[in-house]
Amino acid sequence: MIVARQKKKENIAEYILYMWQIEDLIRANELKMENIDKNIIRSYQQSEDVILEIRDWWANLCEMMTLENKQTSGHLQININTVNDVYQLHLRLMKAPNEVAYQHLYNSVAGTIEEFNKKTGEKLSNAIEVCLTAIYSSFLMKLKQQTVTKETEDAIKIFSKLLATLSKKYKEEQEGQLDLR
Repeated sequence: MIVARQKKKENIAEYILYMWQIEDLIRANELKMENIDKNIIRSYQQSEDVILEIRDWWANLCEMMTLENKQTSGHLQININTVNDVYQLHLRLMKAPNEVAYQHLYNSVAGTIEEFNKKTGEKLSNAIEVCLTAIYSSFLMKLKQQTVTKETEDAIKIFSKLLATLSKKYKEEQEGQLDLR
């Protein structure tokens, strides 16, 4: 919760990836708060009030995952909405006359995004979700000690650059400092 709050404020792409990791941690703990208490929450070095707030946050996520039938896969609607919000900003940036640098950056990676999307065989909703999924999948492969090809590593680097730029623009927008005229 503490990390999520900070990431959401500072870097929206990192926040989304973090929340996807939280979803997987909840699944690994069988959506049971007793497991989350034992395996995750007890490692926090916080005051009792903060621990209660953290526990409520995890419990709410568990409940949402159950209600949304995300016990084995998929993303919570709140996380899908966040990805869609970032994608909507991407679309506005692509149309903004003063965002030529962003448009060039995106156009330089669009072919790689399309290629990666075809290779995954998944039904991803937009280019930003493709980039996020590629990065998260690479992370999971490394955790499982699976080989990540040089081609995939190169794609991850350019996707990361795009998402870093988009995250910066998102933060500017949230702070009322983004002018898309």
